[in-house]
Amino acid sequence: MHRRTRQALIALPLILVIGALLALAGSAGGVRAFGWPVFAGCVALAFALNVAAFVPAWLAQTEKYYDLTGSLTYLSVLAAALSGRAGGAGGAGIDARSLLLAVLVAGWAIRLGLFLFRRIREDGRDPRFDAIKPDFARFLMAFVLQGLWVSLTAAAALAAITSTRPAPLSAIDAVALAVFGLGFGLEIVADRQKRAFRRDPANRDRFIATGLWARSRHPNYLGEILLWTGIAGLAWPALAGPQYLTLVSPLFVYVLLTRISGIPLLEARALSRWGDDPAYRAHLARTPRLGLRLRTDDGADGVGPTRSTG
Repeated sequence: MHRRTRQALIALPLILVIGALLALAGSAGGVRAFGWPVFAGCVALAFALNVAAFVPAWLAQTEKYYDLTGSLTYLSVLAAALSGRAGGAGGAGIDARSLLLAVLVAGWAIRLGLFLFRRIREDGRDPRFDAIKPDFARFLMAFVLQGLWVSLTAAAALAAITSTRPAPLSAIDAVALAVFGLGFGLEIVADRQKRAFRRDPANRDRFIATGLWARSRHPNYLGEILLWTGIAGLAWPALAGPQYLTLVSPLFVYVLLTRISGIPLLEARALSRWGDDPAYRAHLARTPRLGLRLRTDDGADGVGPTRSTG
């Protein structure tokens, strides 16, 4: 048995255990439906949908609908949470905070899901899955891990939506909303700039260092972290007791993107392609990995060597 297959088989039950612990923490003080905590039901639904989506993906050996499945999972658990709050035992109807959180997360999920689905349709494949698809355990783990990813990132929002604690919106929530808006805007602009850059045949095999990408090596990931921080801030007033553990959401996103599957993979791939290129080395030296440089070296428009990092 391949080493990575063994690792996947070990990781699968651990992922489920983490999901179960999250379900317990987020359910404390939350509404119940048919005798079951709605928050826990949302976590179970996230895993169930991704396992169900794995079956046709495995049979067809395709990752084409992987990201779209993630977005649909977000929308499904949000709908379940709102429905549970409206009609579950202990619920007090859908309040403004719950509706705002649901709209923000749903808007982000729809935008990102459509963007990633359009990208894979145009590209034809996602290189991350080349070695994973033929391996049943590793391919299954990717879908199960997506169930955990949805549950953890949306945890604070789901806990607030299903909470029985009254928390009317106040002026201070505008700060959290502004953080979300800043992050969402950064992610949208960065994704569009990079997509436009890659579509230009003149930029084939080149790395991008223009626009936001001249000021940060990963501005889309910076936006992702900021927007989930804003969501956590909006959720905070509705939480109590063990529910506060769901505020791990932005920390989880940060660790995932900077230590596991985001930046490390992209930068390793970039170094293998352009590590000997002096222009790329200069770009690494002057551009923050995740921060946002407000001014470029020459104080002008941030246009540097134009080569693509992904």
